[in-house]
Amino acid sequence: MDLFLNHHIAFSLFAGFLLDCIIGDPHCFPHPVRFMGKLISFLEKYLNKSSDSWKIQRLKGAILVFTVIFSSFLVPFAILFVCKLIHPALFLTVESIMCYQCIAAKSLCSESTKVYRELKRNDLEKARKAVSMIVGRDTDVLDEKGVAKAAVETIAENTSDGVVAPIFFMALFGAAGGMVYKAINTMDSMIAYKNKRFKHFGFCAAKLDDFANLIPARLSAILMIVSTMILAVFPSQQRLHPINAIKIFLRDRYKHASPNSAQTESVAAGALGLQLAGNTVYDGKVEEKDFIGDKLREIETADIVRANTLMYATTFLTMIISVTARIYTCR
Repeated sequence: MDLFLNHHIAFSLFAGFLLDCIIGDPHCFPHPVRFMGKLISFLEKYLNKSSDSWKIQRLKGAILVFTVIFSSFLVPFAILFVCKLIHPALFLTVESIMCYQCIAAKSLCSESTKVYRELKRNDLEKARKAVSMIVGRDTDVLDEKGVAKAAVETIAENTSDGVVAPIFFMALFGAAGGMVYKAINTMDSMIAYKNKRFKHFGFCAAKLDDFANLIPARLSAILMIVSTMILAVFPSQQRLHPINAIKIFLRDRYKHASPNSAQTESVAAGALGLQLAGNTVYDGKVEEKDFIGDKLREIETADIVRANTLMYATTFLTMIISVTARIYTCR
């Protein structure tokens, strides 16, 4: 037991990853992100007033950010502290469950696979509905290729946000660190918009998310390139282009409003030989975006599976490096 406690972060991280691989994210199981979302919604309702000046809105937005981050760290830290006092085995079990709840690899794969299945059945309406669960754009205007592209893009982007970044923060700071990152990511997805309601109120959340993902996004891209090189060795993965992945990454990694979002998306576009991004419809309005990648071929439904394979390869590589680094540094 002492050995496990000395390497508790490495053990909990690995155990959490295995739990995610086995059971994913059951909808009936209470998830911390849902509680974070409720807290964010509650605070936003009472703090965000359109009558306030932009300075006051930014100040109140910063208060929300501080409150959510403090709560997201304090609650898991307190729970783990009490568990450790009760019994080391309970501490390791609970920390492993917390780590598991921070990793979204299987959930990402499962939700995007639903899109793949509906496209294979030629049911465009159900495919649009399935992809609307994982993207924020208008999906009712998408054709088959548009649906497949939306799924591939969200897999590529969330390889960093939903998998590598949480593992990165948990490897450094344990389960509480992972929960803080999930809180930052959840605030970004809920209030970091450039519309009238959130332009100033969500400013702090948006900037904090950009800062938190600065290293993880680039690390994710590098690990995805390495994963592409490894996978390309196998005959079944001959559609992957490692050299093109590097080329498109170096050329297109900043072709996005966010400094981080195109990092992994550019690698995926290059690796798969696809042209991703471009103009997108949000709330009935066309938002102009640069294309990422070159169209070496037309996108196809099977690219969803290829993107998931690349995501999991990147996840495995991240886990191997993270667990090894924790064990080595704690010797």
